[in-house]
Amino acid sequence: MEIIKSENLEKIYHDNGVPVHALKGINLTIDKGEFTVIAGPSGSGKTTLLNLLGALDKPTKGKVSFYGEDVYSKKRKELSRLRLSKFGFVFQAYNLIPVLTALENIEFSMMLLGIAEKQRHEKAMKLMEELGIGELADKRPNEMSGGQQQRVAVVRAIVNDPEVVFADEPTANLDSKTGANLLDLMQEMNEKKNITFIFSSHDKQVMERAKRLLILKDGLLESDE
Repeated sequence: MEIIKSENLEKIYHDNGVPVHALKGINLTIDKGEFTVIAGPSGSGKTTLLNLLGALDKPTKGKVSFYGEDVYSKKRKELSRLRLSKFGFVFQAYNLIPVLTALENIEFSMMLLGIAEKQRHEKAMKLMEELGIGELADKRPNEMSGGQQQRVAVVRAIVNDPEVVFADEPTANLDSKTGANLLDLMQEMNEKKNITFIFSSHDKQVMERAKRLLILKDGLLESDE
């Protein structure tokens, strides 16, 4: 089943007045349950594409559809709710809130959706225990290793039962063993919960796990395997 579709997607940035064509007309369909990696050299447009598919940025031209609905025709409030309730995000820099504990970081997006405190606390703790990080509940980001922070970030991304998780270079700051453990966790969520995962990465071990590998070069889709 088609979940996300891009049509003639273009993105032009301006660097000191000079136009930079980051994406040049990307046509792409992602089906429910895919474990897809967008790969390519630095500057190929992979993070730009991920951000456009996840509604974190707007295209210069073209459209992105989620279950057939044009994402960028939505009002700002609708778009925010879409990102909160249907999409999850995992970033290279973890992006945890420093003053909050792991548990509070995970609960934060549920709070924004108006979920009651008791319910969000129970759900967050249950998921942390299931995924083997329950002991981190009361720790703040500066008390955790990079791998622990990234696992908390993954739990935060999936706690609202998203349809799609977008992961931008999620293993970039991790050693190979920690990265492999993180990928195991994501694969488990993909297989057990049928969450669609879309990565941008040039990490070989991420690319090897892909069920589908998209290669970008100079803003164009060079191959789709």
